[in-house]
Amino acid sequence: MSSRIVVVGSINMDLVTVVDTFPIPGETRIGSDFKTVTGGKGANQAVAAARLGAEVTMIGCVGDDAFGIQSLQVLEREGIVTDHVKQIKGVETGIAAITVSGGENQIVVVPGANSYVTPEYIKEKEQVIKDSDIVLIQLEIPIATVEAVALIANRYQTKIIVNPAPIQALPAFLLETVDYITPNEHEVKQLDVPLCKGEMVITKGEEGVSIKAKEGNIAIPAHRVQVVDTTGAGDTFNGALAVALCEGKSIVEASQFAVAASALSVLKFGAQAGMPTLQEVEEFINDKAEKGKGRQ
Repeated sequence: MSSRIVVVGSINMDLVTVVDTFPIPGETRIGSDFKTVTGGKGANQAVAAARLGAEVTMIGCVGDDAFGIQSLQVLEREGIVTDHVKQIKGVETGIAAITVSGGENQIVVVPGANSYVTPEYIKEKEQVIKDSDIVLIQLEIPIATVEAVALIANRYQTKIIVNPAPIQALPAFLLETVDYITPNEHEVKQLDVPLCKGEMVITKGEEGVSIKAKEGNIAIPAHRVQVVDTTGAGDTFNGALAVALCEGKSIVEASQFAVAASALSVLKFGAQAGMPTLQEVEEFINDKAEKGKGRQ
């Protein structure tokens, strides 16, 4: 039986502009490319987990506009259960305005329909959360909703991963009850780390990850690859981490698997376009292992 993962989070349309150099305030630059691609941290992490073989259910909201219809179609094509994604009439789907330059990105998010993922809506989904192996959640929906998810998950001993992005102040209850928290190197500086009772995995881009676990602090290096676009690398990491933890891997083993998946995700343009399949990750890991043996 495959891992049952529920993702509660944002569903956006990414408006992606490619430019040679990021403009400074007040400056206009000519871009080299523009695309609209489905995204949102919640949807991205759902796609990442689904491609790695998990049974994924998405809980979220979209507008009744063209972006919302397209987002639902993409999720369904990925095999994700969308029965709990609500279309809000007269409201626009959330968007992310993304500028990409030299493999790095700058992002501005407008929540739109994501604001309708309320605690009241989550209470209607209690059974879905109860029946899952792990719940994956981010902060592109109201923080009160994140708390509501954590409360239900704790009630049924359902494991929960919180990806605290975009970073904001987190309530003590949340820090004290989540099982795993996955900030990046910038977000962790704004967390009240002593209150974090669960295991923490800090993503550091090309430096890999740092794990603060019961066994102590553990560093896992990144894989060296030719970067095309880092958009979605963190979401790939979180989706892969959830899948590996559901399969019973330790936090170290799960992080190693997730590091490999995120390395593959940056080889293509776009957040979801580069997200690898389970076979691709396993082949990548095996190839790296074989090359490692050859150097011994």
